[in-house]
Amino acid sequence: MSIPIIYEDDWLVIVDKPAGLLTIPAPKKNLRTLTDILNEDLKSKGLSYRLHPCHRLDRETSGLIIYAKGKSVQKKMMDLFKNRRINKTYIAFVQGKINEDRGQINKPIDGISALTSFRVLERRKNFTIVELNPKTGRKNQIRIHFKSIGHPLVGETKFAFRKDYRLRAKRLCLHAKSLEFTHPVTGKLIRKESKLAAELEKFLQINKD
Repeated sequence: MSIPIIYEDDWLVIVDKPAGLLTIPAPKKNLRTLTDILNEDLKSKGLSYRLHPCHRLDRETSGLIIYAKGKSVQKKMMDLFKNRRINKTYIAFVQGKINEDRGQINKPIDGISALTSFRVLERRKNFTIVELNPKTGRKNQIRIHFKSIGHPLVGETKFAFRKDYRLRAKRLCLHAKSLEFTHPVTGKLIRKESKLAAELEKFLQINKD
């Protein structure tokens, strides 16, 4: 599988993950992961270093993910995430029409504070296209937050019953669009974007109204 590389330097690689791949192995599941694919490619090219994920995307989520060339840089990047110094922007299609043009969802997850800000890009007949920024990094934060306000993501099966919604999708309609951060080694501002995944573009074409 060919994984698009969006950015690379001596310390970091940013790739564009397709939907359907785990970032790392899940407990009790022996599935091929994005990390496996990337490191197998390096090995086939005779390169000695290995890539280490600095964060994760859900299996069903597409878009940008950062890898480090070594454990020390991985730790520096993970510290940036922990200290909320990386700006992440996602595009999501959510069920129904959100009335507010902008808003915040400030609801704890598993007893820990969690905050997501969003703005509406477009409203269509049965769904809303939103751009969102998770200010915290709780597991499944975006999916849980939008379900909590009555607008689960289109294609959601884990936190909502598909039978409860007329609009269906073959995958979860969530895409990690952009990343912005100060490079932990060079100090340069890094900002990279990913085009909306082809299957999500197709969904928009089919559901134009």
